[in-house]
Amino acid sequence: MSERTAPITSSELGTLWITYQQKTMLLRMLEYFIKCAEDDGARQIMSDLYGKITSYVSRIQQIFRREGTVIPIGFTAEDVHPSVPKLYDNGFDIMLLRLVKQISMGMHTLNIGMSYREDLVILYKELTAITQECYNACTQYLMQRGLLARSPAVSMPTSIEFVESTQYLGGLNPFAKKRSLNTIEVAHLFHAIESNVTGMHLIMGFAQCANSPEVRKFFSEGTELAKSIIKELSEVLLECGIETPSSWGGNATRSTVAPFSDKLMMYCVSLFCSFSMGGNSLGTAFSLRNDLSAKITVFMKDVFEYAHEGAKLMIRNGWMEEPPQMEERNKLIQA
Repeated sequence: MSERTAPITSSELGTLWITYQQKTMLLRMLEYFIKCAEDDGARQIMSDLYGKITSYVSRIQQIFRREGTVIPIGFTAEDVHPSVPKLYDNGFDIMLLRLVKQISMGMHTLNIGMSYREDLVILYKELTAITQECYNACTQYLMQRGLLARSPAVSMPTSIEFVESTQYLGGLNPFAKKRSLNTIEVAHLFHAIESNVTGMHLIMGFAQCANSPEVRKFFSEGTELAKSIIKELSEVLLECGIETPSSWGGNATRSTVAPFSDKLMMYCVSLFCSFSMGGNSLGTAFSLRNDLSAKITVFMKDVFEYAHEGAKLMIRNGWMEEPPQMEERNKLIQA
C-alpha cells in the first residue's frame, strides 16, 4: 500500500477538519470584504487569495470523500451577507487578512508536523507558500499606505556582551530598577499590541451588529479585554521610552447591520483567542525579565477564561460543530 492510498490517521483527519473550518470561514469573510472593497489593490489581494483557497477547499472535500468520512458543514452562504453596508473602514480588510495569515502560517507548520502521507504534507506546504505570499502582499500594501506601524528602531550593537548577573532576570521587585527591554522582548510586546489592536477593532464591529443580545455582550467584554491588554503592554514599552504601535486606519463604521452570522463571528473570535494564547506562550518563553512573564501569564489566563465562556455560548446556541471523535471503547466493550 502506497503512502498516498494509506488511510489517513486520526491526527491527519483532525488537522484536515480544522483546516476546512478555517478556510470556509475565510472564504465567507472574503466574499463580504471583496464586495465592499473600494481600493483596487486590496480587492486584487483578496480576490487572488479567494480563488486559490476555493480550490484547496475542494481538494479537502475530495480527500474526505475518498476516505469515506462525512464532509463538515464549516461555513456556508448562510453565514455571510455580502450586500450589507461597510462595517469597517480605512484598510481594515487587509489588516484583518494579514492577521489571519499570521495564524495560518503557524497552523500549516503544525499540521505538517502531524502529517505522514505525502499528499497531505504537500497540501500543507502549498498552503504555506500561498499564505506567506499573501502575508507579504498585505504587509507591503499596508506599509505603502501608512496603515502599518513598524517596530521601533534601535542602535546597532558594536560588541558582544554576556549577562553578568541574575539581576538580568529581575523585574518583580517594585523598589529595584528594571533593566531596559531587549530586542526580543520588544518584538513580542510590539506584536502582541499590534494583534490586539486589530482584534479590538474586529470585536468592536462585531459587538455593534451581532443579532443576539447575549453575543453582543460577549463581544463587548472582549473589546474591554483587548483594551486592557493593549494598555498594560503599552505602559511597559513607555516605561523604557519606546513608542507604541499606532495607525489611523481600521476603525469600525457606524453600521449596525451584521455582514456575518453570529456563528461565524463567534468562531472567528475563538480562533483569535487561540492565536493569542499561543503568541503569549511564546512571549513568556522568550521574555527573560520575570515581571513580563508574570504579566503575560495573567493575560493568558484572562484570554482562556474569555474563550471558555465563548465556547459555552456557542454550545448553547448549537454553533459548535464537533470534531471527529475517537471510538468510545468503554461503551463498545459494555454494549
